[in-house]
Amino acid sequence: MDIRKQAEEIVRALGGKENISAATHCVTRLRLALNDESKVNKEALEDLESVKGSFSTNGQFQVVIGQGTVNKIYKEFVEITGVGEASKDDVKKAAEKNLNPLQRAVKTLADIFIPILPAIVTAGLLMGINNMLTGKGIFFDDASIIDVYAQWEDIAGIINLIANTAFVFLPGLIGWSAAKRFGGSELLGIVLGLMLVHPDLLNAWGYAEAQEEGAVDTWNFLGLEIEKVGYQGQVLPVLVAAYVLAKIEQFLAKRVSDGFHLLVVPPITLLLTGFITFVAIGPITFTMGNYLTDGFVAIFDAVPALGGLIYGGLYAPLVITGMHHTFLAVDLQLIATIGGTFLWPMVALSNIAQGSSAFAMMLATKDEKLKGLALTSSISAWLGITEPAMFGVNLRFRYPFFAAMIGSAIAGIIITIAGVMAPSIGVGGIPSFFSILNEYWPVFFLGMGIVLIVPFVITFLIAKTKMKKEATK
Repeated sequence: MDIRKQAEEIVRALGGKENISAATHCVTRLRLALNDESKVNKEALEDLESVKGSFSTNGQFQVVIGQGTVNKIYKEFVEITGVGEASKDDVKKAAEKNLNPLQRAVKTLADIFIPILPAIVTAGLLMGINNMLTGKGIFFDDASIIDVYAQWEDIAGIINLIANTAFVFLPGLIGWSAAKRFGGSELLGIVLGLMLVHPDLLNAWGYAEAQEEGAVDTWNFLGLEIEKVGYQGQVLPVLVAAYVLAKIEQFLAKRVSDGFHLLVVPPITLLLTGFITFVAIGPITFTMGNYLTDGFVAIFDAVPALGGLIYGGLYAPLVITGMHHTFLAVDLQLIATIGGTFLWPMVALSNIAQGSSAFAMMLATKDEKLKGLALTSSISAWLGITEPAMFGVNLRFRYPFFAAMIGSAIAGIIITIAGVMAPSIGVGGIPSFFSILNEYWPVFFLGMGIVLIVPFVITFLIAKTKMKKEATK
């Protein structure tokens, strides 16, 4: 492969060097901020030997090239365009000008939740392992593994403690990430989040029962009765509080000299934010979060089939817009409020469906380049990472993408009617069953079978039909 020529052709297909404002790369892709994405010739771009696919997300245009080769092409690309090497943050900032207000809001949520996702997914997998050890009737009739093998009981207890930590101290994780995103001190963000789950506060999960019994302690703050309630597992309180913290810190930092910064800015910032949070932000957002949860639960309780059809079928298009990140907050709120989420299982099946469509294209096509891309991207999707399959294969040909949506919608209807729940968020692919409550495994495996077979069959038949028509022309 002529690396220099490939880089030149990529620049040409992107609309020329004047259309490129910033460029960086990750392990497999060029990540670009373009001035006008409408100038991109996608057909010419994806016909290049070095290019395995391309897509646009969050204002960035990404060109899939592959590990190793991307480094070489990037070096030539920078020299040809003269844009200079940039960091991922530089490209993100340059790409923000391409976003509308809604996209910017969604991107903000993504920037907050994506950094903490590994901790949440890991916790979900470990909770799944704990469920296998403690769930009755999985391997033995009316008994669990720890009932039969008592020596595993303490091991299960340790696994459960490790798994629950991310959810018990979730406000601490969100506080760190949100404060960083809003331009505040990450350390103060952590302290703010942990403050909301302090052991002296009533645990949020016991609030309803304590309220019924009239056993909720209060503070008297300037004549106001403030309930001493924690916000374990809550998302909205710490998000809003972190924003307020960052703005107060920035306001003070501009007005306090460096010599007094440490003595004045952090204490006043944390003190003011703490008072505002417990007096106003916490109670208001706690109520809003409960209304949000009640709304979702009511919709899916009233018409579960419709809810499963819509969310199961339309989750993949949400990924294209980036709006799927907003539902991570809803999942976490559902887990905190009702003990599990009925949305995330559909996400897992949607990912598998995209992989099945890509795998069908791998078997149907005679294009060796497409075969390689479809195989690797389908495996990636089955393990929870769908972007290569969606943007590199399925959206490129359209019908595989719609086939995946059909399979996902059918499976979504079935598992929603059955009330399938996940007590946590895990890996959104075939290993996802680890994070599903044990009693729902049979129905979930049925849904998994549907998203493996239906998208594959539809995509394969259409692909073969198209090939026959082309052969007869």
